Amino acid sequence: MKHSNAARLGTVAAVVGFLAFVEFTSGILQGYYTPVLTDIARHLGIHDADVNWLEGSQLMLSALVVPALAKLGDMIGHKRILLVSTAITAAASLVLPFTDQFWVFLAAWALQGFYVVWLPLEVALIWSRSRTAERPAAITAKAAGLLVAALEAGAITGALLGGALIDALPLTVVLLIPALAVVACFVVVLFGVEESPDLAGGRLDTVGLTLITLALLALTGGLSFMRLNGPGDWLSWSLIVLGVLAVWPFARWELRHPDPLIDVRLFRSPALWPVFLTAGLFGVSVLGAQAPLSTFARTDPAVAGYGLGTTGFATSLIIGIYLIGMISGAMLFPFVTRWVAPRIALVGASGLVAAGFLLFLPFHDAYGQVIANMVVVGLGSGALVAALPAAAAAAAPAHQTGVATGLTNTVKTVGGAVASCVFGIALLSHAGADAAASASSTAGSFTGYVTVWLVCGLTAAAAALALCLVPKGAFSDGSRADAGAGHPLGEDAATTR
Repeated sequence: MKHSNAARLGTVAAVVGFLAFVEFTSGILQGYYTPVLTDIARHLGIHDADVNWLEGSQLMLSALVVPALAKLGDMIGHKRILLVSTAITAAASLVLPFTDQFWVFLAAWALQGFYVVWLPLEVALIWSRSRTAERPAAITAKAAGLLVAALEAGAITGALLGGALIDALPLTVVLLIPALAVVACFVVVLFGVEESPDLAGGRLDTVGLTLITLALLALTGGLSFMRLNGPGDWLSWSLIVLGVLAVWPFARWELRHPDPLIDVRLFRSPALWPVFLTAGLFGVSVLGAQAPLSTFARTDPAVAGYGLGTTGFATSLIIGIYLIGMISGAMLFPFVTRWVAPRIALVGASGLVAAGFLLFLPFHDAYGQVIANMVVVGLGSGALVAALPAAAAAAAPAHQTGVATGLTNTVKTVGGAVASCVFGIALLSHAGADAAASASSTAGSFTGYVTVWLVCGLTAAAAALALCLVPKGAFSDGSRADAGAGHPLGEDAATTR
């Protein structure tokens, strides 16, 4: 038995090594562009607030594709879908350096968002190899922490490299580097990663996919129109309401389907629904606030009356320190759960994110203040990025790990898309009224930045409260024996798990 467990752990360690390179590349994509967003805006001839269009479009497309890709991973192979998503990301990344047309750039930037399914697929790959070991939840949590550490190391590398190169090289050359990294990532996955041993098979629920796609299109389309026409536009609100209402027929269909795209009964699980809610609320800050934080740092206080006036490299240092905080949070989480229950650790991580953003309200005038705030946010964010998909995998049925981990990313992406729209409107809505902002034609409003910090802080606090409702002992290996009674799919699912 010991030899068998050692062999399983060796297999897990091997796949984690290759997947760490994938997450390192994902980190490059997430960190590299942030310090150069202002330069991209000037290159495309758009307002700073319109940078949120790039972020929002990518988040919207990601919300559409993750459910299908996660389900296909469970059905036909997590590695296979990882390869497909990597190929699409590489192709889109190669378009960015060679266009100065906003709509072409926007479309390629959106397609680049296929990388968001990488981490859920990787966690599913790891869980498929570790679930027969003695402590699968702990193994998966540690592996997820290593992957997130690799992700944030890549983000630090990308942020520092992007910030340094943008001050020295043409933008075309700067944008080509991450594209080449994704191409290398495809080669690593193709030759270094083995397929999941047990696949669910079956046929894709195309009706369910169509229904949820229409719902998400209506929701994200309404958000897009609201950014164009303002919060008083009736068409925008009509589409948003239609998107929310369209979830009902989707849920009804999924409940009747023998092999649903998304088993909505997962949302009834007392251990899973707070995780999904937390992921959505967490998406507001970890995805929706990236562009505003970068543009705030780059805004010249001598012109606008606020901001830090940092160069590209100085901005990348802020991002790099924040990402070091995320690495620390991701790596510390498995050790913290040795002394406290995983749900308590998740509550504490959400509390750190809330505290960090609320600290911006009084402390935002100095470079050191912003760095200190971002370290607090980073510690909590790193723990959540690593722990949420691992917690979902531990609480879900064995044949639904890809779906469950994918759902954490889907709802996180939807939360980020909503936040991106709201923040874009907030940064523009007072630009004419703020005397400071009116001095610069491209700077967002200070009132808008205050809105960003406040919303991020309050949503993180709400996530902490939601996690308090998770049953005691959830997400730990010791709770697996009792999982059947509380699981929405019954005792058989828990026994299989």
